[in-house]
Amino acid sequence: MPIRKPHKRARNLRKTMPEAERRLWVRLRNRQLGDFRFRRQHSIGPYIADFACIEAMLVIECDGEQHGFDAFRAHDAKRDAFLESEGWTVLRFWNREIHDNMDGVLETIHDAARKSVLFLRSKPDESGDEN
Repeated sequence: MPIRKPHKRARNLRKTMPEAERRLWVRLRNRQLGDFRFRRQHSIGPYIADFACIEAMLVIECDGEQHGFDAFRAHDAKRDAFLESEGWTVLRFWNREIHDNMDGVLETIHDAARKSVLFLRSKPDESGDEN
């Protein structure tokens, strides 16, 4: 089986999003959440994030029941470690939580994005100058 490039795989994933991801995407798209722009099925290194807000360096993952098994937890931990080493913050939500508590999920995402942007803007740039 040939290995697909991440962007081609991401395109296929966008066409087959699980219900929880579709419901969350409806609420994140078109800058509906605090004017933050989210991308769906966004490639970051060897991984594809369910949703990413580049401005806030924030990744949102929607986890189904299979993520409760040890093999998935180990993979998720490795993936999260890579993303965090690249400067991303990772938020994970169970699909059931998205279905049962959408407002709470959105509030958590908005708060994390807002705090991340404030932090990133307060950091000095590479030359040491304040932004």
